[in-house]
Amino acid sequence: MSGRIVIFTDDPGWHGKELTQAFAKLGFISSFVSLTECKLSIEPGLIPVIIPGFEHALPDAVFVRGVPGGSLEEVVLYLDILHALKLLNVPVYNDGRAIERSVDKAMTSFLLHQAGLPTPLTWVLRNRVDAIHIAEDQLKNGHYLITKPLFGSQGEGIRRIEKMTDLFWLTPSNGVYYLQRFVHCAGDGFSDYRVFVINNRAVAIMRRRGKSWLNNVSRGAVCEAIDLDPAIADIAVKAAKALAMDYAGVDIIQDKAGQYTIIEVNSIPAWKGLESVVNTSIATLLAEDLVNRYIKCVSHETIVAVS
Repeated sequence: MSGRIVIFTDDPGWHGKELTQAFAKLGFISSFVSLTECKLSIEPGLIPVIIPGFEHALPDAVFVRGVPGGSLEEVVLYLDILHALKLLNVPVYNDGRAIERSVDKAMTSFLLHQAGLPTPLTWVLRNRVDAIHIAEDQLKNGHYLITKPLFGSQGEGIRRIEKMTDLFWLTPSNGVYYLQRFVHCAGDGFSDYRVFVINNRAVAIMRRRGKSWLNNVSRGAVCEAIDLDPAIADIAVKAAKALAMDYAGVDIIQDKAGQYTIIEVNSIPAWKGLESVVNTSIATLLAEDLVNRYIKCVSHETIVAVS
């Protein structure tokens, strides 16, 4: 009998199809489920985590491909479901802890810094007067700043502060200012690197050349194949370890001085752009890692214990 895996997503699309095919080759049937459809039911005799289609038996594992946005309470519920599944011994890939650490840019910056990894100077605060003072000080010393929402992806809500008049529209995102010193990349134009890490191993890399200082593929950046630089790979792997991730998309920029700096760590990275320039099936590597480390390994341990 085939095993069953839930892929949490609101939009299966190309990535969902790739994962479904990869898991099928390993003998697993995939089901797409939105976390918005799941609930906790604390009643005697019932599985406390209710996943549509899995009311009587939990899946062999869940693959987190998307966590919906929403109010603080809604997001906490989604994370509660991921945490609860792990406590019920269902492998969660990436788990709630990894999602929490990366979806919150303030905590990401803090953890990278604590791990001794290169990351831009960052300030996170609520007071507007202090935020303006920090921005003015950075501008006076010749540094641009970028502002970001704590929660967000694909470049949404990111703005660059280049001059004093830009401070007129400096506003918090839901009451919080996240300010980060802008890193000017080496060479001409705008570029950075996306490194895909699985189980503490850099499996693929590309250079992204942006039309502007935002190098997101979703915003028109061009993907280029490059050789994997061991120095970049080492930084990316250490970043994924610092955030306790099974897999990650780590964005790294080389500054004008030639130093590498981590600018983003994504716990739910896309890989369609990456696969357009590398001869690697990312979905296959992800499926094999999940099954081999979390399902087959547990099954083997159970057999040994019983025998």
